[in-house]
Amino acid sequence: MKLESRAEEPSAADGALSWDLVGAFLAVAKTGSLSGGSRALGVAQPTVRRQIERLEEVLGVALFTRSPTGLAPTEAALAALPYAESMSHVADALIRSVSGAQNDDEGTVRVTASEVLGVEVLPEILAGLLDEHPRLSIELSPTNANEDILRRDADIAVRMAQPTQGALVAKRVASIEIGLFASEAYVEKRGAPKTIAELSKGHALIGRDRDASFFAAIAAAGLPVKRRSFVFRTDSDPAQISAIRAGLGIGICQTPLARRSALVRVLPKVRFELPVWIVTHEDLRASRRVALVFEHLATALEAYATSTRAQPSTPKRRRPTK
Repeated sequence: MKLESRAEEPSAADGALSWDLVGAFLAVAKTGSLSGGSRALGVAQPTVRRQIERLEEVLGVALFTRSPTGLAPTEAALAALPYAESMSHVADALIRSVSGAQNDDEGTVRVTASEVLGVEVLPEILAGLLDEHPRLSIELSPTNANEDILRRDADIAVRMAQPTQGALVAKRVASIEIGLFASEAYVEKRGAPKTIAELSKGHALIGRDRDASFFAAIAAAGLPVKRRSFVFRTDSDPAQISAIRAGLGIGICQTPLARRSALVRVLPKVRFELPVWIVTHEDLRASRRVALVFEHLATALEAYATSTRAQPSTPKRRRPTK
């Protein structure tokens, strides 16, 4: 970065690498500026500047260059970033591991799940757990990317596929049905398709934007639709659910969630099944707080997947008034 150094700062030429230096590097890389890194870390901007300079001395490379929008990472910084993030995950896991006794219900548990489950389902489930165990703290990461349990990116993962890595404890707890749904307002206005041909030609559809795997799965399910068939496209699953509720069109939704949202099912024969697995690291089996969260999620997600709340009947299409 070639920033002006301070003579009073101790030299890092001896190769000492502290976590403070790596933390400063991550903060600046994520925010794109010294000021952003300063705010993220809660320290003075000159301190962050000196930490970056010291890290550059240790590594013997420049990590950032100035750009019109702030500080841009160099190739060396981009190469180092995954390792720095890994160190951050390990540090977070270390803090969580000592946040409570092994045989106690106190401390922090980090849970990762898909966007839809993380946003729409798990908060309500975890609220009941925290009522019973108020000394627990939950970190929730809603993401469709699989966070690495082996690297301890999270303590517990809710996944839609069976994990294959060793050293993991996995339990299949349910299968969640997926179907096609629309809002009552949409069906009242546009009617419900009776065939797949009607669906693909005469209705507004909601689907993915740039996720090629989605279109392959749709084709394999026998739905002859392409990207241009969707009037509303987004790669955010929660945004798709919101679009269905708003009446923008017909889209894919988890059946239990659709029932809770009073959505109307169309073409009931079109359905998929998503297996639900709960996963943790074998080293965490002895942790009572992790076991509490693991078993609570297993029971609650099984109940969610098999919930039989009454589904609204398809409203009749209103005739236009004369």
